[in-house]
Amino acid sequence: MKKGGLLLILVLLGLLAWWGVGVYNNLIAKQETVEQSVGDIQAAYQKRADQIPNVAATAKQYSDYESEAFKNIVEARAKATATTIDMSNLDEQQLANYQKVQDELMNTMRANLNVIVEQYPDLKANTLYLNLQESIESCENQISNARRVFNEKAKDFNQYLRRFPNNIIAKFGSFEKMPYFEASEGAETAPNVKELFNE
Repeated sequence: MKKGGLLLILVLLGLLAWWGVGVYNNLIAKQETVEQSVGDIQAAYQKRADQIPNVAATAKQYSDYESEAFKNIVEARAKATATTIDMSNLDEQQLANYQKVQDELMNTMRANLNVIVEQYPDLKANTLYLNLQESIESCENQISNARRVFNEKAKDFNQYLRRFPNNIIAKFGSFEKMPYFEASEGAETAPNVKELFNE
């Protein structure tokens, strides 16, 4: 083989390697972006969980007789904050379980606080309680936005991963498709925070 042909083959192999490294690095960058958005989701849920003791403490000022309701809320919050997302083992089932635990927290909070508000209607007019209500509504919006961003980043990653010939590099790098956060059952109805406080 002539020297020029060998040089051409080496140049083509070099370009192919350069392209493969570029695809691999892009996959890493997109994967990191998805992982960051998972952290944002967890932070938004944690912020909501951090507000719950404040809501419960405000409600408790009106009654020391509702210890069962507060116990239920505290237990649901503990379960929700103990449940995390493991990026090294991320799949649809893990995201569904995480979402289920978070939904259970809100359902427990709604059910128990509604009982307290019904028995102590003055609580609805308490300024601190109203401020906390707005704070939780803000947290719900942040959660929704964080989940939307995660799904956008996961879609971007998945599309890049599945494109030919990127999928060849992805197989060598053991990259796998990212799951999406699915809407919870009944999520087509926007959350009504007023209902949470029985207004």
